[in-house]
Amino acid sequence: QVQLVESGGGLVQAGGSLRLSCGASGRTFSRYALGWFRQAPGKEREFVAAISSSGASIRYAETVQGRFTISRANAKNTMYLQMNSLNPGDTAVYYCNADQVMATVTAGFGSWGQGTQVPVSS
Repeated sequence: QVQLVESGGGLVQAGGSLRLSCGASGRTFSRYALGWFRQAPGKEREFVAAISSSGASIRYAETVQGRFTISRANAKNTMYLQMNSLNPGDTAVYYCNADQVMATVTAGFGSWGQGTQVPVSS
C-alpha cells in the first residue's frame, strides 16, 4: 500500500496561485492512479481532480476546470496540483488519494494522505 504525504499548502490571497505536491513511498508509484480531494469547513470531502497511472487520462471537477492542473512525475514519486485564480471558495484542506484503479480514486476509496491546508483570503 502506498503512503502519501501532501505539502505546499498555505495562506494565499484571492486571485493568487499555489502548487500542492503529493509525495509517495514505494517502488510501484507508477502503477497508481492518483487524485486530489478537498474538504472545506463544515462540508463533506469533494473530488477535485484525478490522473491515471500513465498520465494519459485526467479528470477535473467542474468547479476547478480551467483553473487547476493536475500532473505527475513518476520518476520523483510525486503528484502536483497547480492552482490558479484562487478564490475564497477554494479554502479547504486538500488531500491526495491513490489506488491502482482510477475509478476507485475518483470515488474516494483509495489510500489517503494527511492533508494540507489552503486558506484563501478575500
